[in-house]
Amino acid sequence: MQEFDYDVVYIGSGHGTFDGAIPLAAKGKRVAIVEAEKVGGTCPNWGCNAKILLDAPVAIQQTIRASNGIIDGSGKIDWAKNRAHKQAAIDGIPASLQAGMENAGIQMYFGHGRLVDSHTVSVGNKRITAENIVISTGLRPHQLEVPGQELTHDSKEFMDLDDMPKRLVVVGGGYIGVEFATMANAAGSEVTLVLRSGKALAKFNQTYVEQMLSDLEARGVNIVRNQEVEKIIENGAQIDIVLSEDTLTADWVLNATGRVANVEDLGLEDLQIKASTQGIEVNEYLQTAVPSIYASGDVIDKQQPKLTPTAQFESKYLMHRFAGESNAAIDYPVIATNVFTTPRIAQAGVTITEAKETPEQYTIQEKDLSGDWYRAVDYEKNPKLTLIFNQKQQLVGATEISERAEDTINALLPAIEFGYTPDQLERLVYIFPAIAFDAIGNL
Repeated sequence: MQEFDYDVVYIGSGHGTFDGAIPLAAKGKRVAIVEAEKVGGTCPNWGCNAKILLDAPVAIQQTIRASNGIIDGSGKIDWAKNRAHKQAAIDGIPASLQAGMENAGIQMYFGHGRLVDSHTVSVGNKRITAENIVISTGLRPHQLEVPGQELTHDSKEFMDLDDMPKRLVVVGGGYIGVEFATMANAAGSEVTLVLRSGKALAKFNQTYVEQMLSDLEARGVNIVRNQEVEKIIENGAQIDIVLSEDTLTADWVLNATGRVANVEDLGLEDLQIKASTQGIEVNEYLQTAVPSIYASGDVIDKQQPKLTPTAQFESKYLMHRFAGESNAAIDYPVIATNVFTTPRIAQAGVTITEAKETPEQYTIQEKDLSGDWYRAVDYEKNPKLTLIFNQKQQLVGATEISERAEDTINALLPAIEFGYTPDQLERLVYIFPAIAFDAIGNL
């Protein structure tokens, strides 16, 4: 039997790796991690953690303005201080994660990892072997294929801005596009959001999305629909963005047209492992075409949302598999998603679109929450909740738009995942007053 340097080698050190790698090492397995950039990957360094730190003052500002003078002040955001606070809060994360991994007995290698064969990874001039290899290299921003695309910036650069530009154009209507347009507008920038297809957040309930976009417009965001960027031109100190029909002028352009998988120069082609900009193809065990090589996290080509909690779940699934604790195929749970705009939009389980396509299977209940007394605590305006039940009256899906939609969906998530019956729901006695109590009370 061949002797390997390690039981498992991970390429990439984000949530698709460390959430499972650390407990795997604690179980006595020999684990190594190869990282080409910052330990922890996108989420703690340039994604979730950084984003929510920058967004927190936006939510506070919204509350102040919605209080109709009960809370005195303009709520003006000092972006430079906001950015400095963000950086101070996340600067220590990579070192902390690395220490946690090394304390668990994990060997760290820094450099670009590349597959040599089914059990070997090269890192610079060094080669390491493992019984199993996990590719967890994540995503990167998509590049616009138009003249002048080098004049655009990505989300990482936005979160490192010392000062908010006076005029900002955001191209793209996904999570990053609408979230960062919200932040920039709150920080005083004149924002234009360009939506190529005319829609934003395609996988969310469009009625709620349009409500959120209308709210952005009311706060001064200019939304341009059904136009593509044809070219970008440097014009002195400003930038001209030439669209299909119009030309916009800005001081800074955020390219938020999506993200693509980091699959280049990994040696995948030599091993006949199928991959595209959407990610690496895997089976129900997260194995590639080579059984000893797996993938985890956002780099997988999958239907499930490419989110940190999904990567965590996959990493822990692989941990149990490599530890010999389970040989079962991965069974994804209900995965909740949230857009950090103001108001938020969050959802989990069966979507409204899916329910409407098969009305014989589902019952849809739409609720206007503006009359719920507890919503007045946060000065809520126009909160709405849609609940989807199956024929057994079990909750199977929920979508909300409100300032605290993520709290509602998190409260309802166990009921959706485990199929609570009406009798079981009655036994959930939440803290009162609280959003969770309010959420269950609407069932």
